[in-house]
Amino acid sequence: MSDPKKRKFLNLPQYPGGKTAYSEFLSNNLKYPKEALDAQVEGTVIVEFDIDDNGIVHQPRIIKGIGHGCDEEAARVVKMLRYQKVKNMGVRVRSTTKANIHFKLPTAATLNYSITTVAATKLETNKGETSKPPVVYNYTIEF
Repeated sequence: MSDPKKRKFLNLPQYPGGKTAYSEFLSNNLKYPKEALDAQVEGTVIVEFDIDDNGIVHQPRIIKGIGHGCDEEAARVVKMLRYQKVKNMGVRVRSTTKANIHFKLPTAATLNYSITTVAATKLETNKGETSKPPVVYNYTIEF
């Protein structure tokens, strides 16, 4: 006969707030390294780390890196994570997990437009003089 209540062998630490809170934390705290911006580097850094029974992250290790300061930034943000405390029948358990930290270059929307202005009144010119070409102003707006 099977027991209708299934028991978990081990309770694993969960991030408070779930996946949406986890993603929000990463996006709020992750800073794109200047060196990576200059080199136009983007990609995914895979970080493996240990979580103790109090929910504190220990020993982040880079499994797959992209360099240019992104690996160090991913490790820094992972060390800031705090998970919920876990109780496993009085046994202190340390678990290992992985995180994918995505680095994507920011895109700036650019709007270009031109305005051409021409004098509204025609000035009298002496014979032999040439009139000036119209003045053209170009503006670039970045968002």
